[in-house]
Amino acid sequence: MQPTFILVHGAFSNSFSFAPLQAELGLLGHRSVAVDLPGHGFQATYTRAYQTPQDAEGLATTPGSLKGVTLADNADHLIGILERAKRNGPVILVAHSRGGITVTAAANARPDLIDRLVYVSAWAPVDLDVNDYYTAPEMATVDPNAFASALAANPADLGLLRVNFRTADPVALAALKAAFLADGTDEEFLTFLNTFQPDENLDVGGSADRAQTATWGRIPKTYIRLAEDASLPLALQDRLIHEGNALTPDNPYDVRTLKGSHLKWLTDPAPTARILGEVAALLDPSAPA
Repeated sequence: MQPTFILVHGAFSNSFSFAPLQAELGLLGHRSVAVDLPGHGFQATYTRAYQTPQDAEGLATTPGSLKGVTLADNADHLIGILERAKRNGPVILVAHSRGGITVTAAANARPDLIDRLVYVSAWAPVDLDVNDYYTAPEMATVDPNAFASALAANPADLGLLRVNFRTADPVALAALKAAFLADGTDEEFLTFLNTFQPDENLDVGGSADRAQTATWGRIPKTYIRLAEDASLPLALQDRLIHEGNALTPDNPYDVRTLKGSHLKWLTDPAPTARILGEVAALLDPSAPA
């Protein structure tokens, strides 16, 4: 039976970012569903202060729908989607970036709903909480100013992360491009930036949300490394793979590698679609590749 790819976005993103990938998957004969986590997509908050001319004070103080949204909320929402998808056959759950935290939490809770996990340069925490990985040596090359230079509000005051992706500050734009799409054109970068939403929730989970042997650990899994990723460096991706393999040595990652930055796989999706087709064939040899 044909599997369904369930695609889970990263921070400040939404289902819209997967449209080119879904087109490629569809043309290869695959079925896919792109998820909007709570407070994302058409549920996102775009304040009038975010419009031009921007109101910096209003942007820093206007409430957003993501205040109070937790990792548990994200996982519960995703589990509801997985339950519906599973009625139609096997499910391959694909996570990008921060979406990996939600996917890992859902896999811990309901491994019965997932036939294969795919992390695309995504967080799959094992030994540490996500925030603690940021102080690890593998993250030493990450530019701390990539988001900080465009931060629009104090997260403690607003109860969420708010970044001004519509900034005209050349320093902030250069830092964001270097972090996420250094190998793209300026036009591609600005186009992608305009698909981002300004708000993201604060909760990235704790020790209970790390990968668990008895649940997450029994699901077959693939990790797609992004070789030129500056925001989730290859060294950190490899550490996550190593830790996952150590946790479940009898169920190691199937590891693939793509050239490109954190977002290039979404702006140039054909290579990723081909890999996902190969992953589907691991689940079902009769599936289109």
